Amino acid sequence: MAINTQVTADQNAPPITQILAKFISSHPSKAWSDSVDHEAHRTFMNWLACAVGAANHESVLASLGAVQEFSPAPQASILGRHEKVDMANAALINGISSHTFDFDDTHLKTVIHPAGPVASALVALAEHIGSSGRELIDALVIGIDVACRIGNAMYPNHYDRGWHITGSTGTVGAAAACARLLGLSEAQTAMAIGIAASQPVGFREQFGTMTKPFHPGGAAKAGLTSALLAKHGFTASPRALEAPRGMIQSISTKYDWTEITEELGQRFEISLNTYKPFACGIVIHPSIDACSQLRAQGVTAENLERLELKVHHLVLELTGKKTPKDGLEGKFSVYHGCACGIVYGQASEDQYQDAVVQSPEMVALRAKVQATVDNSINEASVDVTAYLKDGRKIHLFVEHAIGSLKNPMTDDQLNKKFTNLTAPVIGLKETASLLAACWDLKNLPNLQGLLAHSKPL
Repeated sequence: MAINTQVTADQNAPPITQILAKFISSHPSKAWSDSVDHEAHRTFMNWLACAVGAANHESVLASLGAVQEFSPAPQASILGRHEKVDMANAALINGISSHTFDFDDTHLKTVIHPAGPVASALVALAEHIGSSGRELIDALVIGIDVACRIGNAMYPNHYDRGWHITGSTGTVGAAAACARLLGLSEAQTAMAIGIAASQPVGFREQFGTMTKPFHPGGAAKAGLTSALLAKHGFTASPRALEAPRGMIQSISTKYDWTEITEELGQRFEISLNTYKPFACGIVIHPSIDACSQLRAQGVTAENLERLELKVHHLVLELTGKKTPKDGLEGKFSVYHGCACGIVYGQASEDQYQDAVVQSPEMVALRAKVQATVDNSINEASVDVTAYLKDGRKIHLFVEHAIGSLKNPMTDDQLNKKFTNLTAPVIGLKETASLLAACWDLKNLPNLQGLLAHSKPL
């Protein structure tokens, strides 16, 4: 079927909701390659580290305080903390914490951060009902596949319109994953999808505020709630995704149904997942990578006259804050990212503390960075020229930044990232035990031991 990028509705769309419901409810356990299974474990451990690492952030404290106003039942764990709340709000808070550092996974084809909504919903539910690690991995692969295939069908039009695609597709991905974990029938699963389809979450206007990480958390809670409603007989339209006034055609002028149906159950979108070496928007990563290389060649804040970047238009659209006021805004500043690369050779969460963003050295260095749009450059690349005070000029072109599909983080690099994020919260001993449990997730009879290792000192 041809891709429709016009406003005219497609009255004859295939039965997408039913097709996905059958896939979710009937696809066999681990009916995919070992490499897909391995990627699922990498996705889970990266998500978990991000959630634990942000456990003491003010956004998590604020959301936990709000949830406790309801006197929730202690059903599920808050990662990196001792508190328990009801499973829906555990999904909300863990989804918020996993995205707070902007350090989570990215499906580069759509810029979806798929684990935030899907894993956050799954872990809360799995803890409550006693699911095995194998059951969780199966549901994670399937839920992420659903979220990203829907994203593929709508991207970039849906994103360009202003939707935060992680939240809008994440509701359905989380519902799909939870329906799978609950063992819902095909008919019940279709209802879970339909209920979730009425709850897309989030707009890009919120980027740079606490509400951005609320989006995956809100999607996780909505998806889990949708699956539980369907379990108890709540109904929805059986064409909630594809109908002319359904979710997809209402929130996007592009709806390529083949992106959802083609090779469904044969190839899995989690294989395209990537992991961030830098704690900021993914489009900044090539620039940070380039500036880290410039630092290794002797470029410093003191000897740099100016730095010229040529970037894809999305870089300035998403991260064009020239004078960020705090750490959150710094994550959406390619100028600050470049300064981090030159001064520190990295951009971890430490480089996005308010004090660093506001320091006179970083303010002065950001002013030396000039960025212009060149759409001949891919959004995953950057062209950088450093002009030094002694007259030298150093040029770099980064085609595939570290962390991209062509230059992925290794397991060892992910292990180091995991340790750097979790050790300050839970200590080195528990970090080692938690990391081992993540790699062995498929063999765990339940999540109790793993979650016990996620508690703080």
